[in-house]
Amino acid sequence: MTSYLCVTCGTHYPPDAAAPARCPICDDARQYVPPAGQHWIAWAALRDGSRANIFTPMQPGLTAIQTQPTFAIGQRAYLVQTPQGNVLWDCISLLDDATVAEVQARGGLAAIAISHPHFYASMGAWSQAFGDIPIYLHAKDQQWVMHPAPAIRYWTGEHQDILPGVRLVNCGGHFPGSSVLHWAAGAALLTGDTIRVVSDQRYVSFMWSYPNDIPLNAPAVRSIAEAVAPLAFDQLYDGWRTVTGDAQQAVRASAERYIQHIGG
Repeated sequence: MTSYLCVTCGTHYPPDAAAPARCPICDDARQYVPPAGQHWIAWAALRDGSRANIFTPMQPGLTAIQTQPTFAIGQRAYLVQTPQGNVLWDCISLLDDATVAEVQARGGLAAIAISHPHFYASMGAWSQAFGDIPIYLHAKDQQWVMHPAPAIRYWTGEHQDILPGVRLVNCGGHFPGSSVLHWAAGAALLTGDTIRVVSDQRYVSFMWSYPNDIPLNAPAVRSIAEAVAPLAFDQLYDGWRTVTGDAQQAVRASAERYIQHIGG
């Protein structure tokens, strides 16, 4: 039996005698199947030493983890360090012994929390490697879990506190369960691509499907902006970029700009 990962989105599937016939996450219009068709890689082949995870400090207590050379959609995960334990925000597919050792050297992990299904990646393997720690996913996105694990904790409602000063907030938009993480001590908002930093990194945007350029409607954008409005944050980190400047103002101004142009 072999565990396979989707090469396009990086989702880890349960062990089986053959690769899955399809990837439901890529079949969905918020992702895509490449013109050449679906491709798969075995878990052992991904961990053959040709790739490594790079740890990049973003601010005190916050470290980005990203695979090089890039794999699948190339997102960053984040290690949020707190006195009560560390949280892995979002997930990446590659997990090797060097990564486990580096995270352990920084205090290990107390929990994993993930913004939306495109970043579920190898979440079960990460949880198992750090002692079957809980994985927090919003219950609205439960149907997109391709590799169920006992450690998954489906939360409901508008917010979930997972450690003191670490709160998950359900914003919707990209997926019904799309969420952000507010880290109070670091005055930081981590957004996956519920809120996406654009090429002009003073601004952000909001989409239903990024690869297929399908926008959100005005009420959905307003709902996202309103969900994060009560939170105090100076910095905003999505799955790839960081806002340069006043992050709270960037969200407000970007939402207003978006709604104006969408005709809302």
